[in-house]
Amino acid sequence: MSANSNTLIATFCIYLLLMLGVGWLAYQRTKNSSDYFLGGRSLGPWPTALSAGASDMSGWLLLGLPGFAYVAGIESIWLAIGLLFGTWANWFFQAKRLRSYSIVLDDALTIPEYLSRRFNDNQRIIQLISAMFILVFFLFYTSAGLVAGGKLFETVFQIDYRWAVSVGTVCVVSYTLFGGFLAVSWTDLIQGLLMAAALLLVPVMAIKAIDGSSLNAITEINPELLNPFTQVNGESIAIIGLISSLAWGLGYFGQPHILARFKASRSNADLSIARRIAVIWTALSMLGALAVGLAGLVYVSSHGIALEDPERIFMILVDALFSPAISGILLAAILAAIMSTADSQLLVSSSAFAEDIYKQWVRPDATSQEVMWIGRLGIIIIALCALVLAMNPESSVLGLVSYAWAGFGAAFGPVILISLYWKSMSKVGAIAGIVVGGASVVIFKQLSGNWFDLYEIVPGIVFACLAVYLGSKYFPIRDAKVEADFEACQKFLKSNP
Repeated sequence: MSANSNTLIATFCIYLLLMLGVGWLAYQRTKNSSDYFLGGRSLGPWPTALSAGASDMSGWLLLGLPGFAYVAGIESIWLAIGLLFGTWANWFFQAKRLRSYSIVLDDALTIPEYLSRRFNDNQRIIQLISAMFILVFFLFYTSAGLVAGGKLFETVFQIDYRWAVSVGTVCVVSYTLFGGFLAVSWTDLIQGLLMAAALLLVPVMAIKAIDGSSLNAITEINPELLNPFTQVNGESIAIIGLISSLAWGLGYFGQPHILARFKASRSNADLSIARRIAVIWTALSMLGALAVGLAGLVYVSSHGIALEDPERIFMILVDALFSPAISGILLAAILAAIMSTADSQLLVSSSAFAEDIYKQWVRPDATSQEVMWIGRLGIIIIALCALVLAMNPESSVLGLVSYAWAGFGAAFGPVILISLYWKSMSKVGAIAGIVVGGASVVIFKQLSGNWFDLYEIVPGIVFACLAVYLGSKYFPIRDAKVEADFEACQKFLKSNP
């Protein structure tokens, strides 16, 4: 093994030991299920913002988005614009209300639990349906992170892809298993800063290496790459493609692992500060990711490098432009991106498994500590299932993420957002919205041609909104407790701006 490889391995090992150390410290402060799943609602603005951002972006920010920019050029900016607007809208319209309502509704820890209490669903139907959708879509989402980890270890250490995926899974599970939400949030703060630094540094060094002539060089490769309104083949962007890219931002309203950060904030006032931090971080990170793809295209073309998988462009640039020690730190940013999302997804999935299925349907009298340990068991089971899905080396990180993102956005986005604002929304409307939204994504994913090529989150959200409205209009369940809880939530929000 070369000295360069030894340096890379040493850097990765130090990083992993640091993350495991954070997990151990968090373990010392985790005493019950509230601590394990929401960190005792103790997060300040910086960990709240960067934890939400890091758990949101995942490995696709350093692999999928640069790869898309590498292939599509400036056309990829529409995806970034949609995500940036969605980030702001999610924090502005949902953060404070969701935190306030979850506190008033008997300290609801999970999204399914919030929805169940919001509509006084004593039969726990909403909770069960929501938990099942969370488990299904998070299998795809978590497997996307494991695929990214496999590509990272395979590229850096030249080891078999399947072994690489397995090693990454063990790393993520280790500190999530014991430290819970605090471990996830604290490590996300570190990982978010590392990701942003890497995405800003790498394209700068790449542009410097090609003598700052990137724009001219891109024009020579293909002039259409610099036109945001044309595809790489010179044809104008179809309205379907434009809507599909911008529609990614709509998915934010229904992502359980991001919404959990809102509920874990120590105050509503902190959420205003966190929103500004999150939006700035997102803008800088996505700008850097697009720059990596475009600068990487020029660098690869000018140096005659054959690149079969565009999603590896970040790793190619890091390996070519930096010393082994710095490369190890920058490549650890990919590992950070992967871990910061996969850990959050595993934690939300385990909370659905423990709080919304086990406690509600198997052992209603389970103690808080018992639920916490069942959650840890759930992490192992879910991680193993995601590992099986990730074993295909041909899997696309962006492809897996887009499917899961659409599923959550359509199944939960309209239901949660409307429930925070519409007093007359009923339990039937909520159930209809979740089922119709999630099912629409699954169905439209199987169709193609003309308008069926539209990103499935769009029809999913449209049909979910219709289902919520029609279900609430034709099955208006009058419940004094639901109305009283809604008024109490409004008062809490006014007293805690």
